[in-house]
Amino acid sequence: MPPFIGDAVTQPAYQRIADDLRKQIVDGVLAPGQKIPSRPQLREKYRVSDAVALQAVRLLVTEGYLTARAGSGTYVRERPAVKRLTRSWYREARGRASSPFRADMEAQGRAGSWRWSSETTTAPPAIAQRLDIAEGDPVMRTGYTFLSDDQPVMLSTSWEPLALTQDTPVTLPEEGPYAGAGVVARMRAAGHEVTLVTEVVTARAILAAEAELLNESVGAIVMVIQRTYAGDRPVETADIVVPVDRYELAYVIPVE
Repeated sequence: MPPFIGDAVTQPAYQRIADDLRKQIVDGVLAPGQKIPSRPQLREKYRVSDAVALQAVRLLVTEGYLTARAGSGTYVRERPAVKRLTRSWYREARGRASSPFRADMEAQGRAGSWRWSSETTTAPPAIAQRLDIAEGDPVMRTGYTFLSDDQPVMLSTSWEPLALTQDTPVTLPEEGPYAGAGVVARMRAAGHEVTLVTEVVTARAILAAEAELLNESVGAIVMVIQRTYAGDRPVETADIVVPVDRYELAYVIPVE
C-alpha cells in the first residue's frame, strides 16, 4: 500500500494522490517548473486506474498547483514571488492623505493604482450588523480592483452608510476633492473622526468572478480581510480579497 494513504481510508483515492503531490509541491520536493510523473507512472506508484490518476492531476490544475502543456506533460506551476502586504495601525491612524495601499506599494518600489465602480444600494444583513445600521438602510457600495505595476493583486468591496456621507464632498469615494484619499482622511473631511480599525482574517476558495478579475485559477485560496473603520460609530466596512500565492500579511502594532 502506498505510504501516503495512512489512516484516511474514507478519503477518495484521487484526493489522497492530490494530497501527496500537493505536499511535495509545498515542501519543495517537486520544484516550480518541474515535470510531474506521467499518468502511467502515477497509476503504478499509487496502484490506481488511469481515470483516478487523471482526476487527481486535474484537481491540482484547477487549484493552480500544476499547469498542463499540450504534447509535453504536466508541470509544477511557476509561482510569483510572495510579497508583503503591511497592515499598519500607525499608518492608518495618522490619516494619510494618500491611500494606504498606494503608500505600501511606494514603500516597495512599485506603482499602486486601482479600478473602481460605486453604486447606491441597501445594506444586506451582515453588512448592516458590521456598520451598526438597520438592514435595508442606504449605503454606498464601491468595488475595487487594486493593481501593482498594472497587475491585479487584490480586490475590495466597501460599504459606507449614506447617512454619514450624503451631501458631503466624500459621498463618492473616488470622486471630488478627496478622490484617492484613505478612509480616515475622507471621513474626517465629512466630520467623522476614525479612532479604531478592526480586521478579521479568514480564508476560503476563490469565487469564479474573483478568479477572472485576479487572473487566478478557479480553486485557488484567498485570504478575506473583513475591515471596519469606526469612531463613535462604524463609518466604513470592507471585504478585502487577497490571493495567498501573492501576498503574506504583516501587522504592525505599536505598543503604548
